[in-house]
Amino acid sequence: MLTSMSAPTPLGTVTLITGVAEFLSERTVSRALAAVSAADPDADVTPVTASQLGVGELAGLTSPSLFAAVRAVVVRDLQDLPDTAHDELVAYAADPAQDVALVLVHAGGPKGKRLLDRLRAAAVHEVKSEPPKPWELDRFVTGEVRHHRGTIAPDAAEFLVAAVGHDLRALAAAADQLVSDFAPECITTEIVRRYYDGRAEVKSFDIADAAVDGSVALALEQLRWALHNGVPAVFVISAFASKLRELGRLHAAPRGLRGTDLAREVGVTPYRLNALSGQLRHWQPAGLARAIHAVAGADLDVKGGVGDSDHALERMVLTVVRSRSRESADA
Repeated sequence: MLTSMSAPTPLGTVTLITGVAEFLSERTVSRALAAVSAADPDADVTPVTASQLGVGELAGLTSPSLFAAVRAVVVRDLQDLPDTAHDELVAYAADPAQDVALVLVHAGGPKGKRLLDRLRAAAVHEVKSEPPKPWELDRFVTGEVRHHRGTIAPDAAEFLVAAVGHDLRALAAAADQLVSDFAPECITTEIVRRYYDGRAEVKSFDIADAAVDGSVALALEQLRWALHNGVPAVFVISAFASKLRELGRLHAAPRGLRGTDLAREVGVTPYRLNALSGQLRHWQPAGLARAIHAVAGADLDVKGGVGDSDHALERMVLTVVRSRSRESADA
């Protein structure tokens, strides 16, 4: 996951950004350049790709300029830097110019690993932009909100992830918008739902939750609302499949795991784990198998165009509800 920049300014520093999360990498670059601009609005900014750098060219880019006292150089695709330029870059990293900000962006992966090791040995400032795991996304949202000087309740962060999905750019934009509209008020689930309740993904998961909880009337009511408002059938089926897979993984998880370790094993956030644990108490393996089979059948019917898709979804909902343990079902 992204490690925030701790240096007050990238001037006089080599900032090494590594990882596959392009959005996080580019945002770190933007923040570095903003810090340079804050230090000197007239700073000279030069973006280059590493493959363009031959022997001696880095020295020219980082040397004093006739037109600006401060310089920023952004080198992207560091993994493609020619071998002949490695020694020069490592030597510069060991003794960077105080009026220059050198930002290096490596796209992740094994290519250029030896160069990265040499740069780390030269004590560059590294920022890792690895995407958060699914169970870490609520912490990502919380961090985004905090960055904008807002606060968000844990269940609201979880709901925002369910509503928006796993795209980091979309989550960051949503967090920014919510803080802009509601700070200094703490962002609650009610606030997030006000913005996103009509999204197909949210309604689909609401239907799945109601069915898994055994609330047949609510599940069918939500389903009919979704169908009337054009929510695609595949969204509903996907939500049911996801929910039942989570319950299955939780049931199969090794005994003795607790908290974060169990959440990681199941692939959900710790907050979500609490809700799943409560739901799983009302399910037995045979019931889960029946419900999963019903979802798979509905998926085949809908995608294969067999019969009425609305009827297939209703049949799926009813089967899932009835697959709950009978002694605990409330429908």
